[in-house]
Amino acid sequence: MENNTSLQQQLLEAGVHFGHLKKKWNPKMLPYIFAEKKGIHIIDLNKTVDHLQEAAAAMKQIAKSGKKIMFVATKKQAKEIVSECAKRVNMPYATERWLGGMLTNFNTVRKSVKKMQSIEKMLADGSAESLTKKERLTLTRDKEKMEKVLGGIAQLGRLPAALFLVDIGHEHIALAEAKRLGITTFGMVDTNSDPNKVDFAVPANDDATKSIAIITNYIVAAIAEGLAERQASKDDEGEDDNNNENEARARRLEAEAQAEAGRGGRRGANSGAPAGGPGGAPKRRVPSSGNRRPAGGGGSR
Repeated sequence: MENNTSLQQQLLEAGVHFGHLKKKWNPKMLPYIFAEKKGIHIIDLNKTVDHLQEAAAAMKQIAKSGKKIMFVATKKQAKEIVSECAKRVNMPYATERWLGGMLTNFNTVRKSVKKMQSIEKMLADGSAESLTKKERLTLTRDKEKMEKVLGGIAQLGRLPAALFLVDIGHEHIALAEAKRLGITTFGMVDTNSDPNKVDFAVPANDDATKSIAIITNYIVAAIAEGLAERQASKDDEGEDDNNNENEARARRLEAEAQAEAGRGGRRGANSGAPAGGPGGAPKRRVPSSGNRRPAGGGGSR
């Protein structure tokens, strides 16, 4: 309980409880609103804590299973915070702008990423030296533009298992694409949004940098835990595999030694038997046809 109290205190200090003006509210947020103060809705931090812990536990499991969670935050006040947090746990992110079809047209986006990587390689290994100065400059500019938009998903080889969105209203295109593909969605939901649009809604102020930072950091800490547990179980499995391999090898050698001993015993038993046919009886010699004398036995001429 102390843990929850201190978390609630931190959320309060970060201003997570400040919602939007009453006139901008979404009635579906009613269960998460604690009160109204000076025309502004106040979010119930008890609900925020519960939903934040639920979302963090779910994300921890996703990370533990080795799947990717993509962070989406193209709002000015969220960009830097979210990209830093995503990099910390090596997760993909989109913080510049959401390219239409980034998920639904993923193969085409992957081609653009590969093009960006091949330009990077050309500029790095010196194969661009043969180009004119103007061509090199164009390549560099293209790479920088692509890096800005696609840099966060450069290592994403397949569709992510989940999306974490800061302000689900602002990121409605990303949310629609995730829904269409059946990707699990997590989101910071303010009093002007519909919490039913995401699978895991965290009622919170999605405009203040402090609020965005505390929620995102909490979630990233849970993801880091999941990744650490995954690594630990992998290490244990590796040890078990080694032990199993050694046991199997010992059993194999033992079986081979027994088989060899069995073969040696049989050879010894056979060497005592007398030469000849079964039961040691000597074989009869059949004279060859060349030695037979013709019937009727003619004498010498």
